[in-house]
Amino acid sequence: MSKQAVALTLTDLNADTPCCPPIAQRRIPAESAAVLAPAFKALGDPVRLQLMSMIASAPDGEICVCDLTPAFELSGPTISHHLKTLRDAGLVDSDRRGTWVYYRARPTIMRQLAALLTVEAT
Repeated sequence: MSKQAVALTLTDLNADTPCCPPIAQRRIPAESAAVLAPAFKALGDPVRLQLMSMIASAPDGEICVCDLTPAFELSGPTISHHLKTLRDAGLVDSDRRGTWVYYRARPTIMRQLAALLTVEAT
């Protein structure tokens, strides 16, 4: 059994409740950090952050790869690599429809990441 599989039982990225208190309140458990780190790492790339923004803000809640690719001066395979990274990190889901793949954000994990980074105003 992989380390990630063990960690996923401790931090459920599909849960509607935050995995842990905000990092400004308490230290994040190592297991939770190991599960959440790939999502933050995936968002650490400017192209992936832009892709995530385009996917999350899509008017119909999803967007076709055919609409994502022309927005960048990158090859189709490079965009596909970035989208796979977002998918592997659990940030997006995708469905193939004929020739095209449609992407949609996973709001639950986005809320978990946001809650973890919440800092109360002083």
